[in-house]
Amino acid sequence: MEQILLAWIGNTDLRSAAGAEDAGIGPVAQAVDAREFDRILLLSDHEASASGRFLAWLEHRAKAPVEVLHAPLSGPTRFGEIYEAAVRACEAALRQAPAAALTFHLSPGTPAMAAVWIILSKTRFPAELIESSRQHGVRTASVPFDISAEFIPDLLRGTDARLRAASAERPPEAPEFDDIVHRSRVMARLVDRARRVAPRSVPVLIEGESGTGKELFARAIHRASPRRDGPFVAVNCGAIPADLVESELFGHEKGAFTGAATARKGRFEAAGGGTLFLDEIGDLPAAAQVKLLRVLQEGEVTRLGAQRPVCVDARIVAATNRTLLDEVAEGRFREDLFYRVAVAVLKVPPLRERPGDVGLLVDHLLAQVNAESRAEPGFVEKRLSVGARNLLLGHSWSGNVRELLNTLRRAAIWSADAAITAEDVRDALLPACGRARSEVLGRPLGGGFSLPRLVLDVERHYLERAMDETHANKTKAAALLGLASYQTLTNWLKRHGLAR
Repeated sequence: MEQILLAWIGNTDLRSAAGAEDAGIGPVAQAVDAREFDRILLLSDHEASASGRFLAWLEHRAKAPVEVLHAPLSGPTRFGEIYEAAVRACEAALRQAPAAALTFHLSPGTPAMAAVWIILSKTRFPAELIESSRQHGVRTASVPFDISAEFIPDLLRGTDARLRAASAERPPEAPEFDDIVHRSRVMARLVDRARRVAPRSVPVLIEGESGTGKELFARAIHRASPRRDGPFVAVNCGAIPADLVESELFGHEKGAFTGAATARKGRFEAAGGGTLFLDEIGDLPAAAQVKLLRVLQEGEVTRLGAQRPVCVDARIVAATNRTLLDEVAEGRFREDLFYRVAVAVLKVPPLRERPGDVGLLVDHLLAQVNAESRAEPGFVEKRLSVGARNLLLGHSWSGNVRELLNTLRRAAIWSADAAITAEDVRDALLPACGRARSEVLGRPLGGGFSLPRLVLDVERHYLERAMDETHANKTKAAALLGLASYQTLTNWLKRHGLAR
């Protein structure tokens, strides 16, 4: 495997090449002398003449080809510019050798340059980090804790966002979706699709586990639609007694049944000109499904006890924590109704499948918890200790965003001081309910169960996720999956018919 060294040229390196005795040989030359590399790729924001003199001096010492990439900066601590230059260098290195092993040298350059190398090594470009000094020579850098995508500041994320926006036609930014806090690519794509469907009047089906934020998407779609000035009427279909579902949705006339003392509009009429959000639509009883299908087909409802139908104009946004196609296959949900409501389908991923989002949500939700508590006696603004944050970042969150929010609420109550400690978080976490385990490990045996097919499904799922999250970069995808090399990943992809 080809070994590539990437580093900035620092002032000490230039002074070494100029013969300054107090500079020694400089960190770059020290690394080149101590380790073997197949290629050396250096970034420089110095004048071309100074970089050229250093290149000529280093080539006499190096056993590998040396290349200098000029990256002028407007300041030595401009993180955005440093980040862009470092990403370009990494991409240039991997274009020539996709399976290469990268090494980032932290010692040359400014602290900001070292910080960017650390961030990249833990996120986009897995690499070994090295440092050098006169006292200890060249050694692998020991980072005290994993600096992951959770810690990338907004300044660094902005560049990628601009590049993604420029690379493909996108719908206009809609501030109505700002409440959906995310950083991960899978959520960015989901929000993009929700923005695209919002201006249209087609029905939308939102699928996802409990606590993932399905109603948040439904409200954002309503606010970004031409119906934003109309009502948003939410109905939890699973919370209505079976004998009252039709009255609740379609209304009733006075005397239609015992207790119907007055006429009452149903939710469809109440949502006229706006959006009707049918939460947990999979829980509707069969009789209500039949009548709902007719309403969607005809655009009119007939109240219980009435003789004439009433025209309704409500956009349907439905949600369920089930997979409706499975419900159709099991005969619990009407197939014709499914195809009526599932014109645009949005699948909200669980929090465990949203890489990079947990840290953002922790900060956002802790601010919400603080805001909720400000009026309470003895209020103290809460903040997270490093240990508490790491514990939250490492949790699986089977209850998704709702579980995270309530855990932060409990931890804020348990903490006696301003800082929420790791112990406070441990006390606030609830025992796992075992649902995630049952999805794969708890399936019933027999009745068509096939272990080989299950294993293949799991393999295919993670292969597709890794290729999606790395933009089809096989080297990075292989690293995410723990495979030995991109060639091994290619063989797996071919086995599953996913080779591109």
